[in-house]
Amino acid sequence: MKSALNTYRCLVILVALPFSFSLYGQDPGWDQDHRPEGIKSVKLHREEWNLSYPIIELGSDEKLALHFDLLGESIETFYYTFIHCDKDWNPSRVSEAEYLEGFTENQIQDYDMSFNTTVNYIHYNLSFPNNDVSFKISGNYIIKVYPFGEPDSPVLTRRFLVSEAAASITATTLRSKLTGYYQTGQQVDFRVNLSSLDIPDPYNTVYSTVLQNGRWDNARKNLKPDFTGNYSLEYNGLSDLNIFPGGSEYRYFDIKSIRYQSEYVKNIENIFGYYHIELRESNNRAARQYFYWQDFNGKYYIAHQEGIDPHTDADYVYVYFTLPSNFPTDNDVYVFGELTGWEFSEENRMHYNAESLAYECRLLLKQGWYNYMYAVKNESLSSSVFIKFEGDHYETENDYIILTYYRNPNGRYDRLIGHHMVNTLNPRR
Repeated sequence: MKSALNTYRCLVILVALPFSFSLYGQDPGWDQDHRPEGIKSVKLHREEWNLSYPIIELGSDEKLALHFDLLGESIETFYYTFIHCDKDWNPSRVSEAEYLEGFTENQIQDYDMSFNTTVNYIHYNLSFPNNDVSFKISGNYIIKVYPFGEPDSPVLTRRFLVSEAAASITATTLRSKLTGYYQTGQQVDFRVNLSSLDIPDPYNTVYSTVLQNGRWDNARKNLKPDFTGNYSLEYNGLSDLNIFPGGSEYRYFDIKSIRYQSEYVKNIENIFGYYHIELRESNNRAARQYFYWQDFNGKYYIAHQEGIDPHTDADYVYVYFTLPSNFPTDNDVYVFGELTGWEFSEENRMHYNAESLAYECRLLLKQGWYNYMYAVKNESLSSSVFIKFEGDHYETENDYIILTYYRNPNGRYDRLIGHHMVNTLNPRR
């Protein structure tokens, strides 16, 4: 089988262009100076741990950290602001002065140039709440980053949550009770205790959302309780609304060093001054039995073995993915995970190579540890995006985050009154 990197190498030899060559019919986005451009490696997490979920408690000392890179050598001035949203991520009907304390627009002042890398970039970082701005109310928030004077042209937006932690939530994960999901589904049962809140009609004013591994593409939103009473709301899975396809443990690869081939790395080459890393061909796991290994639940971790500060010393490399398949599927196939923003976009869509009988994709990634899976896009929440090439298992280790919102009938925004996380390896919390 001809590898993806061999395909690329052949294209270079045959076309022999000094710049702007393509792979799989795609323009890789180079200019005449061989400089890639754009925003890359966006991470938003709790300040103390970069694999955490972006949730903080209102009025606490907890902070979130935003990191991202601007590829190239030209330092740009970026500003940021926050948008308060309702439970469905529509902008709330409250003014900035009602949800922000301090300045509504602020400059990102912490940035550094990359050091000794083949791909130059500027690394930006921001910690918030900070001395310039903090939050007055709970709920769903979006941070928007944009060039100076261009607030309507953001370079990135990311979701995060500010919780009151006023409602007490307990949860249990278990094998699905419904026959149709018995081998593949994970059920999340939970109870919301509202005894510390004065909510007269909780069935019609309280809504819950459940996330699997922090993903919003398959979130179970606006769940209603199966039972109410004694200041308690119980969600016990009488329907399939709180059942998720279990998926499999995420695939992984390690590219924190370009001096040696780690597990699942087939080849490393330097072509025209840039590093190209070919991963080993992937196997179709759909029909395989479940096998556990520790993963990041789809996230990635920036690291550089030979450097001091991974934020500025880690290099960008081209990574090649190959998924053998004797024939193309009816729907598009994607490399999927936090490395692709949990999105189905043209950048991470795989292309079928009829000569090599394989799906192929190339991504520009910063050095580190990565999780990913191969997903087939569908429009139904009850259908798994992983069933074609990865399989679904009720035993799979996953995180589940429960969010509970309250909308006062006379209010103008949704309060996030409680949140809770439970893991399938620790199913009762």
